[in-house]
Amino acid sequence: MPAYGDCQTAEIDAPPQAVFDALTDYERLPEWQGAVCDVEVLERDPQGRGTVVEYVVDARVRKVRYRLRQIHDPPRRLASEYLGGDFRDFGGEWRFEALAGGSRTRVELDLRIDPGRFVPGVVRKAISDAVMRRALRDLKRYLER
Repeated sequence: MPAYGDCQTAEIDAPPQAVFDALTDYERLPEWQGAVCDVEVLERDPQGRGTVVEYVVDARVRKVRYRLRQIHDPPRRLASEYLGGDFRDFGGEWRFEALAGGSRTRVELDLRIDPGRFVPGVVRKAISDAVMRRALRDLKRYLER
């Protein structure tokens, strides 16, 4: 089964640095990201930022586990490189563009997933929904509360 991907956007009433900071406060993600069940930071850089992070995500059909190397480019971008887990490949990036003089942010989430086996369309849609739509919705809700 070939990889599939999706790119979705949202506008959030928060500056890019606040969006970046929320997404890189890995240990707190399960508190406000509905699909994220658990996060463990396995390695940190000299600044204390998580560079290798393991996630457990409820993809509605089942829970999936994966490890990512996080590539930080604050406050414009947070990218990831797949290191292992329940997929053959999984990667993507968050991009942040300042709007309205820097008080709002256009957030773009671009993901590529290769499950390594045939996955029916309805299951792919559930995974995409769990990983993307819910992530953007929860991020917006968290920062605009």
